[in-house]
Amino acid sequence: MVTVVGVRFKKAGKIYYFDPDNIEITKNQNVIVETARGIEFGEVVVGPKEVPEDDIIAPLKKVIRIVTEEDEIKHKENKEKEKEAFEACLTKIKDHELEMKLIDVEYTFDNNKVIFYFTADGRVDFRELVKDLAAIFKTRIELRQIGVRDEAKMIGGIGPCGKSLCCSSWLGDFEPVSIKMAKDQSLSLNPAKISGICGRLFCCLKYEHNLYQQIIDKMPGIGAIVKTIDGEGTVIDTNVLLEQVKVKIKNQADNSEDLKVYFIDDVTKIRDERKPSTEEEIPKDLERELRALESDK
Repeated sequence: MVTVVGVRFKKAGKIYYFDPDNIEITKNQNVIVETARGIEFGEVVVGPKEVPEDDIIAPLKKVIRIVTEEDEIKHKENKEKEKEAFEACLTKIKDHELEMKLIDVEYTFDNNKVIFYFTADGRVDFRELVKDLAAIFKTRIELRQIGVRDEAKMIGGIGPCGKSLCCSSWLGDFEPVSIKMAKDQSLSLNPAKISGICGRLFCCLKYEHNLYQQIIDKMPGIGAIVKTIDGEGTVIDTNVLLEQVKVKIKNQADNSEDLKVYFIDDVTKIRDERKPSTEEEIPKDLERELRALESDK
């Protein structure tokens, strides 16, 4: 086991482990650490704890120190410089007539590098822009192209639920989201109703998907033949959320048909030859439009 502290460099950013190096550190303290990008200012969001060695990437970098008053002042100065750098970069982008949208600017704590985040529809030749920025700031320049989900995370906003975006308020890392998740939850396959302000499928489709999947795995599909307390019948509809199936049962006495609803634990599958209703085919044009909303990460 290894003793670590979890440090975050941005609100809702990814948490990285560091060696506390015998420094008495508590949660919510600010610390100075060394990262692959250089010296950074971060907040301890996970206090000292022991984790298996397999959970860390060796060698584990050490916490340099707890933030001092001078460090706080420098951090605030860097934030002001980031605003100035943003405006300067916007001007240069306009001068070079580049098809790119500047999203954010970051200074490393030691001012060893300035990172400019941008979005663009395709590849952008920004070599001349980098030269101009290096001449202005006299330090290393990095231009990093990001996706639309990262853009929403950096800028923030309000989701259709009326709350702050998960990605910008607490979601540390993105996970893949697929259209199958919307199908499994019997949601409307209207792209406008299942996609966020980033133009990709809602991240929250992932939150309960494992539970839906567990229910679907034991639920008979539409067309399945099942045994009930009222006899054998055919499943004509399913409700994953309520864990119920609607079954059509033939009345042998008068050859009529009854529709009855059962909980899935009260039916036994005899023959299940068709796919569950959540996997039914949808029009190809709509399928292509929905696939464009999916996110790999």
